[in-house]
Amino acid sequence: MRLLVLIFAFMGTAFAQLPQCGAVPGWKQLGPLRTYDAGNLFEYMDGNSEAYFPYKFEEMKGITCQSGEITLVIDISDMTDPEYAYGMFASSRDPRLPTEKVGTSGQVTPRRAFFAKDKYYAELAANPEGDHTAALRAFMSIIEKSISGQTEIPKVISWFPKERLNPESVRLVPESVLGLRLLKSGYVGQYEFGKGFLVRESSPEAAAEVMKKLRDRFGQTTPATIADEAFTTKDKYLNGMCMFRKGSYIAGFANLNDGYNAVPDATKFASSLER
Repeated sequence: MRLLVLIFAFMGTAFAQLPQCGAVPGWKQLGPLRTYDAGNLFEYMDGNSEAYFPYKFEEMKGITCQSGEITLVIDISDMTDPEYAYGMFASSRDPRLPTEKVGTSGQVTPRRAFFAKDKYYAELAANPEGDHTAALRAFMSIIEKSISGQTEIPKVISWFPKERLNPESVRLVPESVLGLRLLKSGYVGQYEFGKGFLVRESSPEAAAEVMKKLRDRFGQTTPATIADEAFTTKDKYLNGMCMFRKGSYIAGFANLNDGYNAVPDATKFASSLER
C-alpha cells in the first residue's frame, strides 16, 4: 500500500505533465530537465521570480525542446491550489487579447502560450522571433491533456455584478487588496465608474473586526444600509469608496468617479454573495 501511495504521489508532480519533445514530429530535447523551488527559483527567473511567490508557488519543472534553429522553453509550476494557479494566469495574461478554453483558461501569442489547469500554471516561450503558434499549440495541447483535475474558473468571479464591468479585468490579488494591508487577499475588477473588490476573512467575526479597523483608518465615514454593515467614505488615494460586509466577506467599490453613488451597485453586489 505504501508503495502505491508513493507511486501516485510521484505521478501527481509536475514532471508527470512535462511533454516528451519527440511527441511532436521534428522536435528533440535540448539539455537536461529543470527543477526549481522557492529557494532557488531566482537562479532561473532572476528578478521575475518574485511574481510567483504570492501565488503559493511550490515548485517548477521545465524542459527545452528544439527543432532546427527554433527552441521552445516549457515550464510548469505547481501553485498549490487551483485558485492561485488561475490567479497566476490572470496576472500574466494581456487583457487586450482574447483568452481561450485551454484547461481553466489560456492565451496564445506568436511566441508565447500559457494556461492554468487545476493547481498547475504552464508557460511556453519560443525563440527566435517569428510566428510559432503551431508549435506552441501542439505542445500546449499535449500538456493540457496530461493534467487532470479542476477546470472551472473560481466561482467568486461570477459574483461580481456584470453591468459596466470589464470581464477580463477580474483577477486575484494575493496580498494588500487596494493597496491596503488590512485586506490581505482577494479579487478586484475594473468597472466604468471605479474598481470593485471582494475579500473573504476567516469568519464573520474576523471580517467585522477588519471593518472596524477600516473605519478607524479612513476616519470620517458615513453609514450605509447594505448587508450586515456598510459605510461610504473618501480617501486621498482611493477617492470615493463604498464598503460593506456580508458574513465573512468584505466587498464594495473604490476609486469612484467624483460624485458617483455606488450604494445601489454595492447592494446588487451583496445580493450575489453566498454566505
